[in-house]
Amino acid sequence: MDFNESAVFVKVVQAGSFSEAARQIGLPTSTVSTRISRLEKRLGITLLQRTTRRLSLTEAGNVYYHHASQGLSYLLEAEAAVDEARKQPQGKLKVTAPADLGDSMLANLIQRTQQEFPQLEMELLLTDRYIDLVAEGVDVAIRTGDLRDSSLVAKSLGTIHWEVFASRDYLKSAAPLEVPQDIHAHHCLQFTPMGRDAWTLRSEHGNVTIPLQARTMANSIGVVKSMAENGQGVALLPAFICRQGLTSGDLLRVLPEWQGRADPVHLVYPRQRFMPPKLRAFLDLAQAELRPQFIT
Repeated sequence: MDFNESAVFVKVVQAGSFSEAARQIGLPTSTVSTRISRLEKRLGITLLQRTTRRLSLTEAGNVYYHHASQGLSYLLEAEAAVDEARKQPQGKLKVTAPADLGDSMLANLIQRTQQEFPQLEMELLLTDRYIDLVAEGVDVAIRTGDLRDSSLVAKSLGTIHWEVFASRDYLKSAAPLEVPQDIHAHHCLQFTPMGRDAWTLRSEHGNVTIPLQARTMANSIGVVKSMAENGQGVALLPAFICRQGLTSGDLLRVLPEWQGRADPVHLVYPRQRFMPPKLRAFLDLAQAELRPQFIT
């Protein structure tokens, strides 16, 4: 049995073509093609259907790829485990997070990571799109809300609490705001991913949904916060991004007995038998840096 043939087959499937696999491996395309042919001959079955435009797996090829890719993954993990003790965190670490989680908070995390581990190259992908970490080669994600993929490892960072804020200047000249129903008389600054037409607030007395009358909408939480600080209205915002505004006096929390939804925050990453040093280092640092931001 030639494990090189199996490894080349896995790489061809992942790369989508013989030429791209050859480029990634550093072999001539003819050598890659020969190894796939030898593998099919040895197994006595066709694994790949070849056309001028694309490759596709046969039914047998799909079964073989499933097992071969797992076996190759175990071999790579075994080598990583042997090297882990002597290696410093290095290489490229790709991290994804929601686009509006907090630019300064994430920038500080990336800066500290690179200060402590200068051999680590960081790539931060900010997006609200749900990313398949394995398929897109992402090492770790910061995710808010309920988790969708139970196959990932999740480490809790705490909870984001949404609360009602406005500037001191706005409140001086605005109508009273003492109970949720008073929101009807105010200009509301609405973060559109939270919905467009209403706020649902909760307290120990129960829940209440307030239809929004006059409102300005934006899909950036940073823009909504800035508008609130500038006295343009009342906003439902994550408490953690308002701390500086509360300290400086630019923002005040209103309706303190009431709050919007509470979103759990997690670090998530693919399950693996041996964790790379770069991932372990980042997870430890991220937990230390981010958990105080989301204390429940």
